[in-house]
Amino acid sequence: MPLTIAELMSKMPSAFVPEKAQGLDVVLQFKFSGNEPGDWYAEIKDGKVNVQQGLHPNPKMTLSADSDDYIKLFTGQLDPMQAFMGGKLKLSGDLNLAMKMTQFFKMR
Repeated sequence: MPLTIAELMSKMPSAFVPEKAQGLDVVLQFKFSGNEPGDWYAEIKDGKVNVQQGLHPNPKMTLSADSDDYIKLFTGQLDPMQAFMGGKLKLSGDLNLAMKMTQFFKMR
């Protein structure tokens, strides 16, 4: 059975690498379109990540993508840089944070 956005977002805390995010106090907003539209956010603070469904009032960075493409990104079937350059992944806010995101989470 294919992975869903809800399953993927629920796995974020177990994929989190706290030593790579020391001292961070940020919120990452995720906006999904396509087969599984919806909004999620991940709050990184005190070496932990808390993932919630919905919109956060003050995210540091927002990532927008088709839900199928994001699942491919997280499972290693789609290269993040190619997705960004090809317009499949849109980012706003702190772009340096987006670059570091791949270090905060163990991708498959």
